[in-house]
Amino acid sequence: MKRSLASLLLATAVSAMALAAAPASAGGTISVTFTPRNSEERAALAAGLLIYNLAQGGGRAVITQRGSGNGAGIRQSGRGNLGAVHQEGTGHSGTLDQSGGGNAFGLFQFGRNTAAAVAQSGGAAGLMLQYGW
Repeated sequence: MKRSLASLLLATAVSAMALAAAPASAGGTISVTFTPRNSEERAALAAGLLIYNLAQGGGRAVITQRGSGNGAGIRQSGRGNLGAVHQEGTGHSGTLDQSGGGNAFGLFQFGRNTAAAVAQSGGAAGLMLQYGW
């Protein structure tokens, strides 16, 4: 049940990003980033991330890694931050630095050799999907 809920949430996020953001590609990696445009989208993103994190067995900060040679980190200071780094494949590098409180971000990396360093301060929200080949 945990895995199917997480897969459903990820599929929903990918669909939303495909509709809301234009991809940028460079060096064998494609990245798509979704940034909420209003408080309703932000609340929906935060709720989805919280459900994802709980399905993964965690709380406000969750790192999930499947594969080899991956590196991830989350640093949070302030209240009410919510973050997830999910890596599947090899050679990924992903960090999330949240300060000031009220931030929400999900970083999902697939394939190989993707890299992202996200910093948020004071109520920011977003979702990034990366695929490397």
